[in-house]
Amino acid sequence: MNYRHIYHAGNVADVFKHVMLSLLLKSLAKKDTPFFYLDTHAGAGRYDLNSAAAQKTGEYRDGILRLWNSQPLSGIEDYLSAVRALNPGKTLQYYPGSPRVARFFLRPQDRAVLLELHPNECALLKIEFARDRQVAVLRQNGYAGLKAFLPPRERRGLVLIDPPYESDREFQQLIEGLRDARARWESGLYALWYPIKSRPPVERFHRALVASGMRRILLAEFSPYPEDSDFRLNGCGMVMIGPPWKLDETLHLLLPDLLKVLRQNTLGRTEITWLVPE
Repeated sequence: MNYRHIYHAGNVADVFKHVMLSLLLKSLAKKDTPFFYLDTHAGAGRYDLNSAAAQKTGEYRDGILRLWNSQPLSGIEDYLSAVRALNPGKTLQYYPGSPRVARFFLRPQDRAVLLELHPNECALLKIEFARDRQVAVLRQNGYAGLKAFLPPRERRGLVLIDPPYESDREFQQLIEGLRDARARWESGLYALWYPIKSRPPVERFHRALVASGMRRILLAEFSPYPEDSDFRLNGCGMVMIGPPWKLDETLHLLLPDLLKVLRQNTLGRTEITWLVPE
């Protein structure tokens, strides 16, 4: 519970995660019926890239700042619109966390529940959405929230599970939480973000997902670095259970182009594959 995302806000992993989140939410918004959004590890909502913490690491410079200064890239227009909503001028100062990205896509009939256990982060999140009747913010354990808020009254929606991975049991907790959540709300769409440092834990996570019995599990990985070190974030991935139709085709076109902008090494790679098909 010591994790503070401000040090990493707007980095390559954030860009990938929020591009993916934007694609999923845009797909939900294509139908008129309302949808529900649950964020289990929401963070602070927005991050000041001029702050001392963000400047200390400067990770955003190889992430969102590259996109901000690059030529327009097809397929990420909605994501960039969510970023520009916090930066109406030409200067990039604020980066939206997943709650603020999600809020950009909510229509009047939709709603969101945002969970954050860290007291300081949750306080900032409550300030961010203090007068927003479509958004509820609670200081609560994200995995407990899967039981508390599922199933929602809406038939459609998205659950984002994006923990800080401070615990060695995080992958196991992810599987347990997801299995319980799916039993409660099978019609929901689930997106699980994870870091890629050492490959063996990731492979065990993938095998556990395959063995879970769930169907329609799509995997997307984005690695701007080669996986030749366990001491840095080489890349990250997102597992989606019940993804939108033809999302895999969209990602096959989009992610290689995104990698060209954010690549840190010629051995960087992307991967889109079905862990479990229909």
